[in-house]
Order: sequence, then structure tokens, then C-alpha cells
Amino acid sequence: MPLPEHDSTAIVTPAPWDRLRQFTAARVALGRAGVSLPTAAHLRFTLDHAKARDAVQRPLDTPQFFDDLAQAGFAALPPLVSRVRNRREYLARPDLGRRLAEASVATLRQASLGAVDLALVVADGLSTIAVQRQAVPLLAAFVPLATARGLRCSPVILVEGGRVAIGDEVGELLGARVVIVLIGERPGLSSPDSLGVYLTYAPKLGLTDERRNCISNIRPQGLPHDRAARTLDYLVVKSLALGLSGVELKDEQPVVEGGSPALADAS
Repeated sequence: MPLPEHDSTAIVTPAPWDRLRQFTAARVALGRAGVSLPTAAHLRFTLDHAKARDAVQRPLDTPQFFDDLAQAGFAALPPLVSRVRNRREYLARPDLGRRLAEASVATLRQASLGAVDLALVVADGLSTIAVQRQAVPLLAAFVPLATARGLRCSPVILVEGGRVAIGDEVGELLGARVVIVLIGERPGLSSPDSLGVYLTYAPKLGLTDERRNCISNIRPQGLPHDRAARTLDYLVVKSLALGLSGVELKDEQPVVEGGSPALADAS
């Protein structure tokens, strides 16, 4: 004998602020079933947690990344590596991810790139998915802005197993005025593919984080590539003009209706 149909939504008590969910991907207004989460909300949490773990553990598809760069018209150096030996060591030893392996140091020294204003560094970071999805679109939006200002950009330099500070060593070896590091951010339960960008003026080994500027949550559902590129362009021009970066360099673009920065010229 078949069981009678049952409306599962009848046992879920909705949250009174349910309408707020249209404004955020955060876990708000999930409702409850008794004293527990509704089954659907619990299953979504489990799925998103799995996506976040995958983002951290999955290796970067390096051949595909270089194919994407080539299709977008970017030159690139051969991939470099940090001093970590595997993904587990990358998570356990952040210090090793801040320095280049000796062979990669030699590769950079032999590159003979000449004078470089901007060193463009990509590191897989804590979300290889972010790098796979967001790095090339952001570069495609930003580099034309930089070259239109007469700034010379390095080829794209991929460092596998790199942390943010890896850019200091790369920039110093190249003699770059500014280093820009694109890196996968620590994944959240609603954003496993967020890219971060860090800008450092006069990069050299030993700098600490107060010398960097960060643009975070770069992805279509967060800060779109074109807006991130314009903010980065603004900060680069201001950094070069003032000769500094970090806590002393402020993003002072006027904000227009909707919370977006106006497209002001930093020069």
C-alpha cells in the first residue's frame, strides 16, 4: 500500500526575515525543523563544504591555465615553484610558500626581461579553482589599462605552491617598481572561487603585510573583474606617484549610487 503524500514544507518553520536572502549568499533565514536545520539547508551546507575542501585540495590544471593565457594573448614564463614539496606541506608550512625554490630563482635571473614597472605574479594559494576561473579574466581587464598608461608589465609568472609574500622575491629579482600578486583566497562556504590581488611597492624580501594593498572577493558574484581591474589601476597609479603602498595608500575613489566606486583617475 503506497504511503500518503506528505508536504515536507509543512514541518519547516520559516524565518521571518526570509526576504533578506535575495540580497546575500550568506546563510541567513534558513528556517528550522523543530530545533534543527531543515534537510534541504543541511544538504546545501554539506555540498558547499565539499566544494570548499575541493578548492583547497585540487591541484591547479597548469596546462589549461597556460592555454587560457595564450588564448587571451599573454606571454608567460615557464612555471616556477616555491619551496614546498606538496599540497600538505603547503598547508602546514606557510613559510616555505613565501620563498622560491633555487631552480626557480635561477630561472628568473636568466629571464633577462629588462626594466619592468609591474611584475605580474599568479599563485595558486588556497583556491586553485579561483585562479583557474578568475585570474585570466582579471588580467585581460587590467593589463590594457596599465599599458595604456605606458607601464611595462612582465610576462605572467605562475608560482605553484606560492603564498602572497612570494611576490616580494619575484619583484626584487626582476627589479620591478611594483609587484601584483593574484592568488586564490581561502574558500568560504558560499564562495569557493574568490580571487585576491595584492599590490606591493618596491618589493623585496622581508616586507610584512602592512606594506601591501589587497583587493578581495574577485569573482562574478562578488567584485566583478572590470571593477577590480579599475580599482587595481587606481591603486597602481597612486602607488607609483606617492612611492608607497600598504596602510598609507588609501582607496579614495568616490562611491556612486549602489556602492560601486566611481571610475576616477588616480593620476
